[in-house]
Amino acid sequence: MAAPRIGVYPGTFDPVTNGHFDIIQRACRMVDHLIVGVASNAGKGPLYTTDERVALVAGELATLNQQGFSVEVRPFDQLLMKFAVDCGASVIIRGLRAVSDFEYEFQMAGMNARLNPAVDTVFLMASDKHQFISSRFVKEIGRLGGDISQFVSPRVAASLQARFDAERANKPG
Repeated sequence: MAAPRIGVYPGTFDPVTNGHFDIIQRACRMVDHLIVGVASNAGKGPLYTTDERVALVAGELATLNQQGFSVEVRPFDQLLMKFAVDCGASVIIRGLRAVSDFEYEFQMAGMNARLNPAVDTVFLMASDKHQFISSRFVKEIGRLGGDISQFVSPRVAASLQARFDAERANKPG
């Protein structure tokens, strides 16, 4: 029997959006087991801690596991290729929203292939209705009081609302 095909879908997921979830669902159909890797990425100044982001992503994955897919979430703070190898992955899944994503992702895929040619990178184009969604825009809209319900799950929207309410309550003046 062949070894299971393991894939890694890495990202910051600050927060996880409907666009991310769409890529996760589609990636689950391509591999036997998908690991969603939540990068620490302190350099991006995330709104949520790594543990909070892992918990938010895990909450979104519960329905997929109930549907028979094999998917889990793990934090990581190391080189992506090392994380992929440590997970036993043979493929890295990356989502692309626009041409502007492609150049960066293409360069990263090339570097990763040099580091380990046994791990392939697969690009999934964002679905039409999710191409414009980014975590950065979701946070900006939510922080300014806009409706983010079409971009994130109700659970993530509630978490963001609570975070922004706390920020406003702690703001001097």
